[in-house]
Amino acid sequence: MGFTLDIGAKAPDFRLPATDGRTYALADFAEAETLVVFFTCNHCPYVIGSDEVTRAAAEKFKNMGVRFVAINSNSANTYAEDDFAHMVARMEEFHFPWIYLRDEPQEVARAYGALRTPHFFVFDRERRLVYTGRGVDNPRETAKATVNDLERALDEITSGRPVSVPTTNPVGCNVKWEGKDKHWMPPEACDLVR
Repeated sequence: MGFTLDIGAKAPDFRLPATDGRTYALADFAEAETLVVFFTCNHCPYVIGSDEVTRAAAEKFKNMGVRFVAINSNSANTYAEDDFAHMVARMEEFHFPWIYLRDEPQEVARAYGALRTPHFFVFDRERRLVYTGRGVDNPRETAKATVNDLERALDEITSGRPVSVPTTNPVGCNVKWEGKDKHWMPPEACDLVR
C-alpha cells in the first residue's frame, strides 16, 4: 500500500469532535449508502474556491443515500485560522451540508493518507473505497473546471455501476503537518502527486 488508501480498502474508523458540539465515529454514518469523507480546512484557496461545487454535489446526491463528512487535520500551529474556533465560525457563516470534524492529532489524516485539501474518499455500502482524489480538475477556479470527478463517481455508484475512474491526483494545498513547514509532504506520498 502507498501512503493513500488503496481502492477496495476499508474506511479507517475515527472518533472526532465536530463543530456542532458532538463527537462522531464512522458508525454514526451507518445509514448512508455511500459515504464521502473529505479532508479540508478553513484557509486553502483550493477549498474556498470549490466549496460551493462540493455543496452542490452533497445536495444533489443527498436523496440517494450519500452523506458527506469533512475533516480538518491541518496544524493550527502552522495556520492559526485552521483552529477549531475558525471551523465553528465557518460553519455558522456558510451552513455547509456536512459534518465538520477536527482531527487535531492528525491520526485520521495519516490513516486515510490525506495528501491535500481538498482530498476526497468515497466509500460504498460496505465502506470499501471506490474513489479517491480530486473533486474537480480546477478547484481554485471552478468556473474553469472541465471535469467533475467526484460527481461522476457518485453518479456511477448511485446508479449501481462501477466507478470508471477510481483514482485521480488530488489538487490543492498540502495537508499542514504538525512540526513541518507549510510545503512538507510525507516522503512516501511524493511519488503520488508528481
